[in-house]
Amino acid sequence: MKKHAIIPIFIPHNGCNNDCVFCNQKIITARSKSPDTQDVIDIIEKHLTTIDKNKIETIEVAFYGGSFTGLDISLQNKYLEVAKKYKLDGKIHKIHLSTRPDYVDETILVNLKKYYVDIIELGVQSFDKDVLTASKRGHSVEDVYRACELIKNYGFTLGIQLMIGLPKDNFEKSIFSANQLVQLKPAIARLYPTMVLPDTELLEMLNNGTYVPLSEDKVLNITKEMYKIIDDADIQIIRVGLKSTDLINDYNIKAGNYHPAFRQIVESAIALERIDSQISNIILNNFNVSELKIYSNSKHISSAVGHKKSNKNHLENKYPNIKFRFLRDEMLRDNDYRIE
Repeated sequence: MKKHAIIPIFIPHNGCNNDCVFCNQKIITARSKSPDTQDVIDIIEKHLTTIDKNKIETIEVAFYGGSFTGLDISLQNKYLEVAKKYKLDGKIHKIHLSTRPDYVDETILVNLKKYYVDIIELGVQSFDKDVLTASKRGHSVEDVYRACELIKNYGFTLGIQLMIGLPKDNFEKSIFSANQLVQLKPAIARLYPTMVLPDTELLEMLNNGTYVPLSEDKVLNITKEMYKIIDDADIQIIRVGLKSTDLINDYNIKAGNYHPAFRQIVESAIALERIDSQISNIILNNFNVSELKIYSNSKHISSAVGHKKSNKNHLENKYPNIKFRFLRDEMLRDNDYRIE
């Protein structure tokens, strides 16, 4: 049962003075105009009518899209004043925002504390300096470490977002970024494959041959390995891939890897890897196996079976003489599988 509800407030690109090569915030946020305070109130009220407080333990107002702390301070405070009131009234429990590493300093954090902000996500994208430079991020790796340390020292929950397949990126650099993320110990993480959107410098780079997107198989493999590193460190991965909106679709994506079920595809690939390893060991010790029961908890049974039954089909093709049954065992931890 879902116990966490997010009320999203989308803030377009005007909170950021930088133009990264991949960025088209009008598409990503599905907005072209910043909401005013009444818009924020209306959005919160509308969402609250759909939330069953008897079933939901945590309600969170989250400011997404632009770099929140890059907004004019008066506008930041107007938004936060609204969210703070709902929090003090007990109608929501947390306030969440996203920003850039170079838009974080002590003055900013003191102000956010005043408005009871809980969670700050940083759009880090990569820990490799060449990737940051080629993507025109406008900040250094040192800015990332400094911002993360400040955020944690001031008692905020830290989140880190990484992208896969930016200019100059490769498998080794992405794995390095995942390991650096783990070293910084954020509470939450997001993983986004790079997509080439209209009206971006990245599209120009694609057209003139200076940027070559990673293949679908490479993106899946890299994301899978990053996911395992982060998940094994008990860091909550709250999103893998961009969320589907009316404007994020095949028409707007000029290149890159977008799939509305990308997280399930990644988790299915991890499940297959772990399940098949156990099956190989079982068969090695018993050539006469005719049936195998694959157990997982309810949360991960779909990953065990695979996206559109991909794992089930793969195993049946690989081991045609074995019947496979997928069963639930609530005693198993997330991502653990038992085979009998």
